[in-house]
Amino acid sequence: MSFAIISLLTVIGLLSSSPSAFALEVQEHLLANGMKVLLVESPKAPVVTVQIWYKVGSRNEVMGRAGLSHMLEHMMFKGTPKYPKGEFSRLVKKNGGHDNAFTGQDFTAYFENLAADRVELALELEADRLRGLLLDEKEFQLEREVVKEERRLRSEDDPQSYLAESLFAQAFQMHPYHWPIIGWFPDLNAMTRADLKKHYDTYYVPNNATLIVVGDFISAKLLPLIKHHFEAIPKRPLPPQAAVTELEQKGERRFVVKRDAQLPFVMIGYKVPNYSNDDAYALTILESILSHGKSSRLYRNLVYEQKLALAIGADYSLLQTDPGLLYVFGTAAPGQTPEQVERAVYAEIEKLQQAPPTEQELQRAQNQVEATHIFGQDSNFRQAMLMGQAETTGAGWKQIELFVKKLRDVKTEDVQRVAKKYLVEDTRTVGILIPTPMSRMAEAN
Repeated sequence: MSFAIISLLTVIGLLSSSPSAFALEVQEHLLANGMKVLLVESPKAPVVTVQIWYKVGSRNEVMGRAGLSHMLEHMMFKGTPKYPKGEFSRLVKKNGGHDNAFTGQDFTAYFENLAADRVELALELEADRLRGLLLDEKEFQLEREVVKEERRLRSEDDPQSYLAESLFAQAFQMHPYHWPIIGWFPDLNAMTRADLKKHYDTYYVPNNATLIVVGDFISAKLLPLIKHHFEAIPKRPLPPQAAVTELEQKGERRFVVKRDAQLPFVMIGYKVPNYSNDDAYALTILESILSHGKSSRLYRNLVYEQKLALAIGADYSLLQTDPGLLYVFGTAAPGQTPEQVERAVYAEIEKLQQAPPTEQELQRAQNQVEATHIFGQDSNFRQAMLMGQAETTGAGWKQIELFVKKLRDVKTEDVQRVAKKYLVEDTRTVGILIPTPMSRMAEAN
C-alpha cells in the first residue's frame, strides 16, 4: 500500500487549478446519523469512485502532536475485527479496483475506484473501518517507523520541500497551518496509540464525514445500499472546531535554510484570504497571470528574457478552511543568486501594482482556469475530489457552481487592487535555500 500525503505544494497546486463551473447534477442526502451523501450519476463508463472525506487534518491537531491525522490515515489500513490487516486493499484489488488515501491541512480522505457493479464492496469496507478500527499497538509502532521514513524522503532529504515546510512554519506562528502535515520527528516519537484512539473517536464520526460517489449507478438504487451500510453507525457529538486566529503580521519575516542542494531556491509567501472573501477570485486570476504556463509574466521575464531562473511558479488555493498563503517559488539559474531572483519577482509584482493587466491577459487567465476545470470534468475521481474539498473546507459543493461566474466578474482593476492590498512587504515571508559548500564541491567534482 502506498499512501499519499497531499503535501503543501501538491495540495495547493491541486486545489488552485480548478474549482470552477460545476454543471453536474449533484444529489445531496443527509442520513439519520448526520452523514452527508453526495451522488453524481455519470454513466459514460461502467466505473465508480467512492470517496469518504473527514473534516480533520493537520489543522485539527495540537502542539506536540503534529502529524496525528496523517498517522491515523496510515492506521486505517491496519485492519478491523472483520477485515484484518491487508484485507481492505486485497479485496479492492481482487475486484479490479484500487484504493488509497490522503491527508491535507483541512481534511483526510479515502477512496476506491472500482467497476460500477462492485460499488457495494467499497461502501461496506469504508463503513466497517469507520466504526471498528483495531489500532493495534504493535502495528502502530511499526507504522510510525514507516511514517518517519516517509518524512525523511519527502522533507528531510528534499531541500525544496523542507523550505516549503519552513515557510509555513514561519508565516503561521499561532495557527495550526504552522506545522507540517506529516509531523515533526519529536512529535512522531512522542505520539502514542492513545493519541490515535482519541483522534479516531473524536473525528471519525458519521456526522463529521461526507460520502461521495460519482460514476455509473442509479441513485435510487444506490442510496438504500448506502443507508444499509452507514446509517446504523451512531451519531456522536461533533468534534470541537479549531478556532485559532493567526495574529496580524506586522513586518517581513525572513529565514535561510542551508542544505545539500544543487541550486539556490527562493520562496515568497503572502497572507491572503480564502473562499469566504470575494478577493479570492481576483487572487486566482493574479496567480494565473503571474505563473500559469510559459507565457506567464514570471516565466517569460525571469526564465526566457533575464535568464535568472531555471524554474519559476506560484500557487494559491481559495479552497482552504482558513486564510492561507499565495506564494511564489523559483530556482536560480547556475551563476545567478537567490537575491537576483527575489528582486525580479518583486519587480513583476510591482508592475501589477502600478498598472492593471491588459484585457487580453485577463481573458487568457480566465480561460486557462476554466479550461483546466473542463478537462477535469472528464474524471469521476476529479469531480469527487472537488466536491470533497469544497465540503470539508466549509465552502460547500454549491460554492463550486458560483466559481466561474465570480471568476468572470473579475476586472483588470480588481487584479491590480488585490496585488496592492495583499502582496505587500509587511505580510511577506521569504525563505532562501542556500546549497551547502559540500554540495557545491560535489557538483564541481
